[in-house]
Amino acid sequence: MVTKAQLYTALTIASVVGGIAACSAEDATVAPAPTGAHLAAAKDGAGGGFQFASLASSAVCTVGGSATQPFVVPGGITQTIIASEPDYADVPDMNTLNETGQRAGRYLYQAHEVGSNGSVSVIDLLTGATKTIAQRADWESLDPTVWTPWGTLLIAEETNAAKFRDPDYPQAVAGLVYEIFFDDADPTVVKQVVARPAIGSKSHEGMRFDAQGNLYSISERTPGYIFKFVPDRRGDLSSGQTYVLKVTQPTGDRTGGAEWLPLDRAGVQIDASAEADKVQATGYGRPEDLEIATSTGNNKGGANVLYAAITSEHRVLEIDLREAAGGADHSTAYVTDYVARGVNATSEFEMPDNLALDRSGNLYITEDPGGSFSSGKRKGDDIWVAAPTIGGQHLASPSVTRFASLTDCEAEPTGIYFDLGTGRLFVNVQHRGGDLLDKTVAFDTEK
Repeated sequence: MVTKAQLYTALTIASVVGGIAACSAEDATVAPAPTGAHLAAAKDGAGGGFQFASLASSAVCTVGGSATQPFVVPGGITQTIIASEPDYADVPDMNTLNETGQRAGRYLYQAHEVGSNGSVSVIDLLTGATKTIAQRADWESLDPTVWTPWGTLLIAEETNAAKFRDPDYPQAVAGLVYEIFFDDADPTVVKQVVARPAIGSKSHEGMRFDAQGNLYSISERTPGYIFKFVPDRRGDLSSGQTYVLKVTQPTGDRTGGAEWLPLDRAGVQIDASAEADKVQATGYGRPEDLEIATSTGNNKGGANVLYAAITSEHRVLEIDLREAAGGADHSTAYVTDYVARGVNATSEFEMPDNLALDRSGNLYITEDPGGSFSSGKRKGDDIWVAAPTIGGQHLASPSVTRFASLTDCEAEPTGIYFDLGTGRLFVNVQHRGGDLLDKTVAFDTEK
C-alpha cells in the first residue's frame, strides 16, 4: 500500500529528477501533473485554511475568459489546470478523491453531467493521466460523487423525470444512486456497479456521510427536501430507512427545531419527493449541495453539523444533527440560516451551489446564477468563504468574503472539493465559453 507520505515523496522526486517541465500561460492550456512542491505548498499554507485578502469585486468577464488562468484569485494563491476536455467527457461536475485504501489521495474522480450516456472519469494526480472508468447509456445528468467510509464510490443522477430508466428498476421515475466497487489492487479499475434504489429515486446533487455511516442527500426541485438514509447494516446500502427533514418548532423562515420523519421504503424507490410531499416535509427552493465536517477529517465539533445550499433562496442552512431533545435515536435536528444574502452576505452573493469545508471549518461556496454574455451578464461567478462561528451553537457565520471569481461569463464553478490530507482545493470550470473546453483547476498556497 502506498501512503500519502510516500506519494508526495514520489511527486517531489519526479519534479526534481524527472524534470517535469512547467508550461507557461501563453503556450499551454493544461499544466503538467501537480508536483510535490505544489502539494507541500498547499499543506504548509492550508492547515488553518487559505490565508487571503478578500476580492473587492467580481471579475469583469468575457466569453471564454482566460483559458490558462480561469479565475481571478487573491495574492498568494496559485491556480493550476490539472485536466481539460477533450481528455475527459463534457460537463465535469462533482469531485472526490479516493480518501482511503490503496494509494489514498492519488486519484480524483468526477461525474459528468451529460443528458445521456453518462460517465465517470478519474485523474491520476501523480502522472496527470485522465481516463473514463465507467459509462452507461441509461445514465443521465450524473452529478454527485462521494467516497464511502468503506472504500467505494457513489455517483447519482440529477433528474426529476428520468428519460432513460434503469432497466432493472424501471419503476423509478427520477434519478438513482449507484455504488462503484473497485479492484482491490487498483482503484481505477471498476469491478462492479450496483444501483442503490433504497436511498431514493429523486434529483440528486449533494450527498454526504456522517460519522455513523448515515447518508444525507437532497432532491433538487422546488419544493426540494433534505433526506437521511440509515442503512439496516452499516456499510451496506442495499436496504435501509429513508427519512426527510421537517421543521416542527419554527423560529424563522423554515428554521428552528426539526424532526426526521420516516418514509415508506417501497415508495421512495419510485419517487422519494412524492413521499416527502405526503408527510408535509419542509421544502426549500432548489436545495443542491451538502457538506459535513466528516468529509474534511476534522471532527472537532463539526462532525454533527450539515450544511445545505438553498440555491434559489440565496442562502446556506446549517443543520445541527445532534439530538436536540437529548435522546439517543438522532431523530431530531436544528436548522439555522448560516449564510443569507442581505443578512451576513452582500447583495452580490447569489444562488449558492456547491460547498466544501476546509480543515478549520471555513465553508467555501460556489455560485450558479446562470446567464451569459449574450443575455447581458458581465460579471464572473464567484467563490465565497464563510468563516466558522465561535462560542455558540445555531449562529450565522460572522463573515462571508469573496475568494475567487471566474473570468468567463458563460462558465460556472462546480465540484468544489478539498483534499483531506493537503488542503489543496479542486474546482471544475463547467460550461466554458470560447474554446468550449471544460477544465479542472487546483488552488494552492504560493511558495
